[in-house]
Amino acid sequence: MNIEMKGIHKSFGTNQVLKGVDFELKEGEVHALMGENGAGKSTLMNILVGLHKLDEGTIIVDGKETYFDNPGEAENRGLAFIHQELNIWPEMTVLENLFIGRELNLPYGLLDTRKMKALAREQLQRLSVDLPLSKDAGTCSVGQQQMIEIAKALMTNAKVIVMDEPTAALTEREIVKLFEVIKSLKAEGVSIVYISHRMEEIFAICDRITVMRDGITVDTTEIPATNFDEVLRKMVGRELTERYPKRNPKPSELILEVNKISRRGLFENVSFQVRAGEIVGFSGLMGAGRTEIMRAIFGLDKLDSGEIKLRGKKIQIRRPEDAVRHGIGFITEDRKDEGLVLDFSIRENMALPNLFSFTSKGFISSRKEREFVDSLVKRLQVKTQSAETPARSLSGGNQQKVVIAKWIGIGPSLLILDEPTRGVDVGAKREIYQLMNELTDRGVAIIMVSSELPEVLGMSDRIIVVHEGKIGGELSSHEATQEQIMTLATGGQ
Repeated sequence: MNIEMKGIHKSFGTNQVLKGVDFELKEGEVHALMGENGAGKSTLMNILVGLHKLDEGTIIVDGKETYFDNPGEAENRGLAFIHQELNIWPEMTVLENLFIGRELNLPYGLLDTRKMKALAREQLQRLSVDLPLSKDAGTCSVGQQQMIEIAKALMTNAKVIVMDEPTAALTEREIVKLFEVIKSLKAEGVSIVYISHRMEEIFAICDRITVMRDGITVDTTEIPATNFDEVLRKMVGRELTERYPKRNPKPSELILEVNKISRRGLFENVSFQVRAGEIVGFSGLMGAGRTEIMRAIFGLDKLDSGEIKLRGKKIQIRRPEDAVRHGIGFITEDRKDEGLVLDFSIRENMALPNLFSFTSKGFISSRKEREFVDSLVKRLQVKTQSAETPARSLSGGNQQKVVIAKWIGIGPSLLILDEPTRGVDVGAKREIYQLMNELTDRGVAIIMVSSELPEVLGMSDRIIVVHEGKIGGELSSHEATQEQIMTLATGGQ
């Protein structure tokens, strides 16, 4: 399928998102679409599949002017869209999610469950995913939910697949498998639009790249004819001299001691320490237990055994309120469902954990709250017209900044960051890294859970690798390599 989008314009109210974008997709190519958060990439693809109506411009599919009224119509014509924000029905099973709206029926209206299960197992096996089809999708990890979405798209026999940050929640092993599937789809003539902020992936899997900036098309070029620095320059319109800012760690007092904590079936006898002024990176394969460990430390889940000490004193954290009272902040991996109240404004989200700071005798000081929020918006360079803007309307990168801001506001002594740059563009990533450096310079202790090995190596002072719910090993930033981390993550020595 060949697609041409010419002179595409789109505004939401007074906000002009697309200002005459051109984009071309050839049959059987993997075409990268890159740009900072808010550049208009997802909006352009939403227009293609009929989720949004364009204001001006032309869409040509296989030589014929074509416009879809809704995503269902586009899917029937062979266009599938794997969204960055997952469209999972949590109360439904894996099988039900895979076939929702496309159920197979026997005579008399009965479901052909046997055939559905066979097709589902075939696609999950193709992705090397081992999931019980009867499991509720809401109990799956974010990475598993991502693989369900990818499998669902593959089952439509699509001619064009739009993948918006498809690897954001996947481990290195799963990414390798996904790339194998992409190559086989390409060989079958399937076209793929690949939206990602991970530059290594773009150069590993894509044929051409289109760069967008501020709602316009900057350039389209063949991958072999460009390089990392040139793409970066086109994306942000400026030079980014270093991908990871230099760190000058000065670890001081012991902030957190975790001694032999366990939660049945998830992790066992986990012990580690974090000092003021350092970043301790946590790495491991999906399902290893990294996130579960952090949730338990923050009081979201109950510990079966073990103890937690803060500044040498044993503390009891039974719920998140206890953690916040002790100066612990937690930026979860799922900003959409756990990190933000999407219908609340930026102001309301940032103020939530900090209401005690500007409340007196049961009344909130609007002036103090406004000053507090405005300073955080400015400090983190959140792109918005107003602090009253709903969090839902922000780009992924700016949503992440709001999540980080609300926890910075409590003045934490320990900050847990679970996938802090997932779905965030290169420029915003660097801003987050610089902010992490600022915080550690002020004596904040940081735990960073990340599935991106370059990020773990680039920002961590020490790296703890988790394997099947246990600490597989610890490496200093000076000696660590991707190979060493993966060896420990898979149970090696």
